[in-house]
Amino acid sequence: MGLGLATAQPTKRVMVMTGDGEMLMAMGSFATIAAQGVENLAIVVFDNERYGETGMQATHTAGPVDLVAVAKACGFPVSIQVKTEAELQAALPAIKETKGPVFVDIKVKAEPLPFILPTKDGVHLKNRFREKLLGPDSLL
Repeated sequence: MGLGLATAQPTKRVMVMTGDGEMLMAMGSFATIAAQGVENLAIVVFDNERYGETGMQATHTAGPVDLVAVAKACGFPVSIQVKTEAELQAALPAIKETKGPVFVDIKVKAEPLPFILPTKDGVHLKNRFREKLLGPDSLL
């Protein structure tokens, strides 16, 4: 979805924020995004090394899998790992402004959170996306 939006809106910055579990389940997207070469897209992964929606099992990023290396190998011109507050501050300009596609893997603390599955109601998801993208008048 982020790639499509970045392609459709080339003058606007598009940031996709996701988790490591979801990114691991869509490894092919690295190659597809890099091959398209969209300059206005930044992918930010909040990497707690856990699958939060299925019980906090360790993901492969808790072991040998390095998402930054995968992004680099696929052709992302900017691929950064963030582990500290100082590294996050240094990465913000790349996330916000650097021509990309940009990939940033932000390591975060795994902590138990309330187990809430996101809605799967297609109409609700479409309307929420449309409103956030185009404003509240887009739903009239």
